[in-house]
Amino acid sequence: MTDLVARASALAVRGDRRILGIAGPPGAGKSTLAARLAGALGPRTAVVVPMDGFHLAQAELARLGLTDRKGAPGTFDAAGYVALLRRLRAPGTATVYAPAFHRSLEEPVAGSVPVAPDVPLVITEGNYLLHDAGEWAAVRPLLDEVWYLAPDRDLRIGRLVDRHVRHGKDPAYARAWVARSDEANARLIAAGRDRADLVLGTG
Repeated sequence: MTDLVARASALAVRGDRRILGIAGPPGAGKSTLAARLAGALGPRTAVVVPMDGFHLAQAELARLGLTDRKGAPGTFDAAGYVALLRRLRAPGTATVYAPAFHRSLEEPVAGSVPVAPDVPLVITEGNYLLHDAGEWAAVRPLLDEVWYLAPDRDLRIGRLVDRHVRHGKDPAYARAWVARSDEANARLIAAGRDRADLVLGTG
């Protein structure tokens, strides 16, 4: 972890604002690593902006018939995420407010993450930072570095099932959801692994 903090810190001291991406499949530990990095660097140096804040709302997923595919690329506002990254790259003089995803609500909430103009490093984490289809293709050029997390598959799946159960899903339903939906997304995400600057096996 010390080496990763040092690498992130080096990005933060280059002058202009930098954006570090942390990518990987569901359950890889992206949000945990991002939070640990930001905690080590301190709030004046780094802020975490999650891609998950651009989940479409449940009502919109239902309207589009995508409720059973939540988490797939088409269930996010990719263009909105790209627009936010562009704003973050040119911070100006005002605080930028980013959305976040609240698992207790299963909904994105606008204005959840303030990013002050003098914060030199934004850490953004999410599944599709390296995805190269449609609007997602514009994400990678906006990131200074991307780290890809590749933990043991069984460990990752266990984490996912536990997460779904903690948030109210029946264990059998959680296992079926992971096998059908999360793992389909994981295979798609893995196709972008070679576009990362650093690949990390995580415990």
